Amino acid sequence: MQKTVLFMILQQYADWEAAYLSSAIHMLGQGNFAVKTVSLTKEPVQSIGGFHVIPDYDIQSIPADYEALILIGGMTWRESHTQQIKPLIEKCFRTGKILGGICDASVFLGTTGVLNNVKHTSNDLNDLKQWAGQAYTGEKKYRMKQAVRDHSIITANGTAALEFAKEVLLALQVASENQIIEWYNFHKLGYYDAPMPNMQL
Repeated sequence: MQKTVLFMILQQYADWEAAYLSSAIHMLGQGNFAVKTVSLTKEPVQSIGGFHVIPDYDIQSIPADYEALILIGGMTWRESHTQQIKPLIEKCFRTGKILGGICDASVFLGTTGVLNNVKHTSNDLNDLKQWAGQAYTGEKKYRMKQAVRDHSIITANGTAALEFAKEVLLALQVASENQIIEWYNFHKLGYYDAPMPNMQL
């Protein structure tokens, strides 16, 4: 049975932050995973790059059985209507499902309190503290890294689409660790510089 990975996308979402991860789940997962999109409603969502997506689910119709909730960054996470997503995040956290947030979506995680007791990162610590306010008390757990995975929580800054994808893939165990690292190196270092997989002739 396929394991479902939910991608939360809002208007003006950062399409590149989803693309590496979603494609790798399909390519490396060998049919064991299904990628589904979620938004506040089922109305079409437009990415920063102009792609239009019709979400599979709105936040009221999400299936109970899913493996991970991945929050994709973008331009509208700071708008008031995003508060509707908090109960979903809190439930995901309580039940121990994999929870990821990149770019401004990682800052949104800070407003829910789920980052307070795990190592994490974001775009900028001061911005995270200012926006999350009293809900955020995790400054000592903040790491100045591209992406951080601690238990089932994965966070990344907005320049870390590949690092974020790698950490989520490892958390999901989409493929062997070696396969995931090879995939990451190939895309990060490029065709000519990435170490090629060992091939038996």
